[in-house]
Amino acid sequence: MASFDVVEICAGAGGQALGLEKAGFEHALAVELDQNACTTLRDNRPSWKVAQGDVASRETWNPADYEGVALLAGGVPCPPFTIAGKQLGATDERDLFAWAIELAGIVRPKAVLLENVRGLSMPRFAGYRQHVLDRLTSLGYVASWQLLHASDYGVPQLRPRFVLVAMGPEDAAYFSWPDPLQRRVTVGEAIGDLMGSNGWEGASSWAAGAQKIAPTIVGGSKKHGGADLGPTRAKRAWAEMGVDALGVADEAPQRGAKFAVGPKLTTEMVARIQGWSDEFDWEFSGRKTSRYRQIGNAFPPPVAAAVGTAIMRAFKHQGVPAQRESIEHDAIYKALRAEDDYVSFSQLVRAVGRPIEAPELERRISLLSRDFNIDVREGKSGPAYKLGKFRAFVGQEDHDRHELFVKHRARIS
Repeated sequence: MASFDVVEICAGAGGQALGLEKAGFEHALAVELDQNACTTLRDNRPSWKVAQGDVASRETWNPADYEGVALLAGGVPCPPFTIAGKQLGATDERDLFAWAIELAGIVRPKAVLLENVRGLSMPRFAGYRQHVLDRLTSLGYVASWQLLHASDYGVPQLRPRFVLVAMGPEDAAYFSWPDPLQRRVTVGEAIGDLMGSNGWEGASSWAAGAQKIAPTIVGGSKKHGGADLGPTRAKRAWAEMGVDALGVADEAPQRGAKFAVGPKLTTEMVARIQGWSDEFDWEFSGRKTSRYRQIGNAFPPPVAAAVGTAIMRAFKHQGVPAQRESIEHDAIYKALRAEDDYVSFSQLVRAVGRPIEAPELERRISLLSRDFNIDVREGKSGPAYKLGKFRAFVGQEDHDRHELFVKHRARIS
């Protein structure tokens, strides 16, 4: 294997893959479920090994075959954590985040890179995040999370992504999150040339009125209809830039075209807004709706390149080393996890380190109970709590995830 090889899970159509390649990584394997996305990967990089199928199935690949790779990376499914969804977390059959952490214990990479939606950074998932950090610590990694905005790295849309990087202590000392670029690129700058590619006379004035950062591109899923540019709020933001967000066009506007709101974007324009460009050249396989989903669900290549470069610098021990320690996300979870017995209210208050009222404690216990089994015992001095089993799929052969995956496979994307 190459000295800076990467195994990428849930690789999609290659946004993260291309960014990591730009950072100097070589793909040992890319694993993806969607057939069109796999075709896109193979068409663009025939030399890459691409495995199509359920990433958690040994019939698709054997993780032990890739022990010792430089980087384990991936963008595991977002629906378990998305703010717009039910935020089922560990009880969502699509949740593979906890499983990916266990995968690091098998593959033993030098570094782990996982990205997901902003929802994972919310208080709802504080206990889940703490479990992830504690597990990585037990595996010998120093881990940290960071909310990154694509617009800070040359991508003309907001697209906040919650990114986890974990490395061994000797490399983690040299890791720092990439600095934002000094200048943001606007939608008009990014796609003005494409808007005028068929001779539309209004392209220049349209571009001048689209000097803004786009809302997050929403790729959607097979479960929901065709391609459009997002929910109502996003559509209003697009309309303010002169874009009709009710669908995606087959081609750029023609000469003499007139619009009530503005032209629709093509998949080529959406790809440019997602960060693909002359520097990050890529072609997408499949029909229009599939291409749009591949593009919209991707990790923007420039962001992946920025994070990948930061990891590469840490591998090479470039820069000034600093002490890196994992940040605590949920003191209540840690207090419960530290005890094999029941933990009282007063013990939890001491663990938090500040006064906490019973309603707040109950709320936080309630949030934890959505991802962990928690037993409550009433006593003379009030309730006491005992942390039970983590409810997420981490590789169990008897987990509900397997049956639900088979049942819903046709609509999983």
